[in-house]
Formats: sequence, structure tokens, C-alpha cells
Amino acid sequence: MAEFNRPETPQDFIRNFAPKKPLMNSSEAYYESARCLYCYDAPCMDACPTHIDIPLFIKQINTGNIKGAAATIYDSNWLGNACGKVCPTEQLCEGSCVYTHQDMKPLQIGRLQNFATEAVMQAGSPLFSPGKDNGRKVAIVGAGPAGIACACELRVLGYSVEIFEAKALPTGLTVYGTAPYKITNEEALRENEYLQNQLGYTIHYNHPIQNAAQFAELEQGFDAVFLGLGLGATARLGIPGEDMPGVVGAVEFVEELRMKQSAYSIPDTVVVIGGGNTAVDAASESARMGASSVHLVYRRTKADMGAYDFEYATALGAGVKGVFEASPVRIEGEGRATGVTFARPDGTEFHLPADLVIKGTGQAKQGELLKHLPNISTDSKGRIVVDEAFQTTRPGYFAAGDAVNGGAEVVNAAYEGKCAAQGMHQWIQTNKA
Repeated sequence: MAEFNRPETPQDFIRNFAPKKPLMNSSEAYYESARCLYCYDAPCMDACPTHIDIPLFIKQINTGNIKGAAATIYDSNWLGNACGKVCPTEQLCEGSCVYTHQDMKPLQIGRLQNFATEAVMQAGSPLFSPGKDNGRKVAIVGAGPAGIACACELRVLGYSVEIFEAKALPTGLTVYGTAPYKITNEEALRENEYLQNQLGYTIHYNHPIQNAAQFAELEQGFDAVFLGLGLGATARLGIPGEDMPGVVGAVEFVEELRMKQSAYSIPDTVVVIGGGNTAVDAASESARMGASSVHLVYRRTKADMGAYDFEYATALGAGVKGVFEASPVRIEGEGRATGVTFARPDGTEFHLPADLVIKGTGQAKQGELLKHLPNISTDSKGRIVVDEAFQTTRPGYFAAGDAVNGGAEVVNAAYEGKCAAQGMHQWIQTNKA
């Protein structure tokens, strides 16, 4: 089990959050790519939500065609570099590798994907150019993975694209909500810059679209609108004390830590409530920031956790202690949180001290924002309803990503954003001719 001192400098922070998937050098990439069996049915491709031709790009790496490998990746996934780092490859492509059936280490597909895409970005090698201008304009609300993927696909099809982003930086949860040991701020922003320089979409930062008048302006000025809204703030627990200072949402915690890094101050004792990947990340990050006691408390059993096993193992390795079958009853404190009282299934209670309580209890949907678009239907869970072309029930409006799927992986948002762009293209060609 690793022990982490409090990071006092940027270098300390980098050391505490060393990458889980470090970049391969050319020799490592050559020998690892040589292990590929180039399966004719390629189960790794089926397991990838964007269906990258994995055997092809690995063969291209092995034969020295690195630029070709990167092109193969980006042809299927506009966030190819980010996904190589943040994807749960252990569950997806690598988890489906035929080597796993032989008790052998699966091919390191994510790291090979990073090797190829990093090479073209660092060299500044262009892979794409915009399509011939077709005179049509599309507005995208949100510069997260779905929005960026949609913008890239639309530019290749010849559309003028403007993205309206509420925050100061692009890529959504990739830069604001992902653990730094998966991808750094610089890496996430560099990929967007690489794509934007080639394809020429515009991003208006600090420009939220948040009322009916602004949506009406988009409808007047653009041929179609894409909603890449993501999710909202951390959902409430509904227990006494959760509004006290010292109680934060996991998404908000991760964002502040990523923005402040070594300047972020964390207390000694932390309790994280929840069993999903974001909760586990928040617990692991707390330990890496030097907290001496970090408890991750989940109301059900370990087998019921939404977090992946390998993510939980990472947290344990950082020093996090797991507590199961315990539901929060109230957050204690006078003026500031000092701990949490939990109840067991048999009704008994116990107390955990905490100078910081992190709620990893999921995120609210964008219901308030969608009230300004009354013709857009949502399901019983608040997710935007779309058809097979990712069109909403409001004509000319398309949506994808977390606001539609309820919260999945970056790779799912990238795939859906690309598909939505194709759906918009077909709709505009039919209805705006």
C-alpha cells in the first residue's frame, strides 16, 4: 500500500498522481504490438463503443506506420487520445482480448492507442481538413466529449460549427472530472487544440446557454442545435447536515482539485459516501493528497458497487479503507462537518469522524435547463429522449452524451456525438434544402 505525503509543489502533485498508463517508447510499442494475434473476429473491436479497427492500427504501429495508426484511431473516435487514457480498457477492449482466455496478460491496447495519437500530436502532423463549405451552420451547447466529437464530424461534412461552453476550458469531465492519474489537464486540452487547429470549429468560452431567449437566438442563427449538456451538480443525500461547510460533492471536489492541484488543501480525515467510479476516484485522490484517514462508505455490498473492481483496487492501493452495508443517517457538526453517522441494515449505528465529507452519490439531470425547451421529452430518470439518429422530440434539436445516456464513459459520449452529427446532416439535407 502506497503512502503519500501532502504535495507542496507542482512536482509533488505530479509525483503523487503518476499516470496509470504511462506513455510507451517506440521499443515498447514495437514489442507490445508484435504480441497481437490480429484475430479475424476481433473481439476487442466489438467491445469498443466506437468500434476502432484495433488489429489494423496495431499492425500499423508494428510496421512503423504511426501516422496511419493514428488516422485509423481518429477515423472512428475523435477523442482517440483521451479515450486511450481514461477508458476502462480493462472492461472493454483489453477485457475482451483473447489472451484473457489463456490466463495471459491482455494486449495493452490503451497504451498503444496513446502511443500513436501522442506521436502525431507532438509532431503536429495533420490528419484531417474541413469538408467543402456547404453553407449550413450548427450550434453546439457544451464542449464536452460529445460536443467536440459532434463538431469534428460536422466540420468534415462541411458545416460551420460554433460551440457555446459555460466554463473556461473545453473537454468537459475529461478535464474537470477525471482523476489526474488518468489524464492531465495539459493532455486533455492538447487533444482539443490539435483537432481544432485542423478542423476550425469555434468555441465560445464562459458562454452558458441558460434561458429561452438564448435558445431562440440559436434557432434563428443556426440550421440545427446539438445539446451536449452533460449532467448537473452532485445529487443531494437528503439527510441532516449536508449543507454545512466541509461537505462537498464528488464532482465538485474533483474539479477543484484538478484546477488548483498542489494549491488544494485537504484535511486529515475524509469520508466519501458512495460506490460509483466517481466516489472511488474522489477517495483515491484524497489519499494521494495526503489525507491520513480516508473511508469509502457504500450502502450496499462490495459486489453491488457500480465502480469497476480495478478502480476500487487502485483506491485500496492508495490507502483507502472500504466500509459496506452502511447508509448515511446524518452529518454531524456545529457550524462545520466533523463526522458522519451511519446505520447498518440491522438498525445499529456507528460514527466516522471526518473533517471533509464527499458525496459521491451521482449527479442530477439538467431538468431546470430543459424547462426552457418544453417540447423536449425526458424519460422517468430525467434523460433526454432521442431517436436512432439522436434527434430529440423538438425538431432541429439533437442530443448525446451523459444527458442522454444518464452518465457513461467518455468513449460513449464520443461515439454518440459522432452519430448525432450524421443524424443532423441527414435531417438538414432533408429539411433545409
